[in-house]
Amino acid sequence: MKRSDLTEKLLDIKRENGWTWKHICEQIGGHSDALIVGAILGQMKLTKPQAENAAKLFGLSKAETAMINEIPMRGDGTQMPPTDPLIYRFYEMVMVNGPAWKALIEEEFGDGIMSAIDFDFAMERVANPKGDRVKFVMTGKFLPFKYYGATGNNLEYGYKEA
Repeated sequence: MKRSDLTEKLLDIKRENGWTWKHICEQIGGHSDALIVGAILGQMKLTKPQAENAAKLFGLSKAETAMINEIPMRGDGTQMPPTDPLIYRFYEMVMVNGPAWKALIEEEFGDGIMSAIDFDFAMERVANPKGDRVKFVMTGKFLPFKYYGATGNNLEYGYKEA
């Protein structure tokens, strides 16, 4: 079985039982909803205790339980540029706003990146008379660029210079 086959099996069980993502996340527990849904969709891994919870919920075999605990090939199966309209809008936001975000982060922190590994994400619905809004909050650890071979008084890391 491939990981994509397990994803389809899990989605079929979700559909057959009429489960919501909220229900699934409550049953598996232990991490954010985005991480758990990402694992069900094949982009993240569950811890062993979470995999056991998923096995009970979905009736998984030993091999399937082990598979949902394995490190996945993240991004596998995602066409670039993405064609799904919602996912494409995220891509568009980064393509259009990314250079400005990069400039602002570098001015504030120095030469480096925002981690997508040491990363938090929250989503909420915000009522608005003109149409409800989707609010995302993302925080990622700043990782300074490392200048290899730095000697003397040269900076080793790209933190913001005074």
